[in-house]
Amino acid sequence: MPAPLVLSVVIPVYNEEAVLPALFARLYPALDALGVRYEVVFVDDGSRDQSARLLSEQFERRPDVTRVVLLNGNFGQHRAILAGFEYSRGERVVTLDADLQNPPEDIAALLAQMDAGHDYVGSIRRQRNDSWWRHVASRAMNRLRERITRIRMTDQGCMMRAYSRRIIDTINQCNEMNTFIPALAYQFAQNPTEIVVGHEERQAGESKYSLYSLIRLNFDLMTGFSLVPLQLFSMVGIIVSLLSGLLVIYMGGRRLILGPEEGGLFTLFAIAFLLIGIVLFGIGLLGEYIGRIYQEVRQRPRYVIAAVLERQPGEGA
Repeated sequence: MPAPLVLSVVIPVYNEEAVLPALFARLYPALDALGVRYEVVFVDDGSRDQSARLLSEQFERRPDVTRVVLLNGNFGQHRAILAGFEYSRGERVVTLDADLQNPPEDIAALLAQMDAGHDYVGSIRRQRNDSWWRHVASRAMNRLRERITRIRMTDQGCMMRAYSRRIIDTINQCNEMNTFIPALAYQFAQNPTEIVVGHEERQAGESKYSLYSLIRLNFDLMTGFSLVPLQLFSMVGIIVSLLSGLLVIYMGGRRLILGPEEGGLFTLFAIAFLLIGIVLFGIGLLGEYIGRIYQEVRQRPRYVIAAVLERQPGEGA
């Protein structure tokens, strides 16, 4: 009987032709050194460059441990990872970005924590070489996210994480169109932990995350895992309504006692603009939740698979 498949490494790929050769050169030796039976599941997320060809060639070189899932279009990083989860077979699953900013050699440290009894291992980047605004924005959003969702992740932007098979199977049962996988796993974990991993400069290519995508990610995280934003806005609406009512009573009484006045016009404009701004923000917040409902009720597939490159059972080397 063959040894059990211990490890699956899921790697989403999108326009990474410049970095894939370096990834192959470091990833497979690091996994071979673990001394366990493993597989690497690459998920090409509709790349427009030569990434799919390079993945196919790597499959031909190492078909015994390589699987390639080709998506029929660009569905986003998290949906690509979900596709990888569906096709993974290992008792432990590690997610890794293709850009080599997190060294594959640190996978051993994640597995050591799972050997210690943890079913979910998050990661914290040791030395972040990002710009200052990303440092500030990341810290601010981490604090806000933790207070709203009660999910504790020191570094939510690091995708190098390890999951037990039980957590992966539970995630695969979820049918949400938009979700944040590390937060979802944290909710399902019984004994989570975090460790520090390396963080290197990007080997080649460009980052796929812009400021807009980071903001969108945090909106998805907060609206997907908590009703607190809606509840807070309801409280703000109640407070503003009470203050507005008191202001109307005060202005009406002042008019009856002192008569009409011309002063204070710009103050009223400022108050009106403040209230309009609050209303517009609330409409946008409601739109986030309604948009999620709209996507769910359509029941469209989260991704479409064009092809899967894998060795069939019984095939020789």
